[in-house]
Amino acid sequence: MAFIGRLHPMLIHFPIALVIVAVGAETVATATVDQRWRTVAIANVRAGAAFALVAAIAGWTLAGTSGTEATALLAWHRWLGTLAAGLTLAAAVATSRPDRQARADSWLFRIALFLAGALVAVTGHLGGVLVWGADFLRP
Repeated sequence: MAFIGRLHPMLIHFPIALVIVAVGAETVATATVDQRWRTVAIANVRAGAAFALVAAIAGWTLAGTSGTEATALLAWHRWLGTLAAGLTLAAAVATSRPDRQARADSWLFRIALFLAGALVAVTGHLGGVLVWGADFLRP
């Protein structure tokens, strides 16, 4: 199990990128009303949700291994990451109906996606602080 946990830093970067691309594509789709961008957003959020679940499981496994100090920062990182993965999954599920254009599903998709994107940014920053320290952004 410890091996799965050690894969977390490697596994997490792909869903982060997928969610960020999905947010960007949905922003363009909303601004231009071009459905091709929405298709890009949906494909990315679906893949991002699948990989986010795997990465979250690996992260929880890593945090539970011996030698990992249980700090408040780690707790925030764990729970915000779990919430981000859950919101990404909710956004993906909102796109699963054949009549994707349903207004409620469309708004649920957007709200979940943009909240997930914001949480991905915050959680990623906290992960950087955990690994590299509070000054990791300073030159």
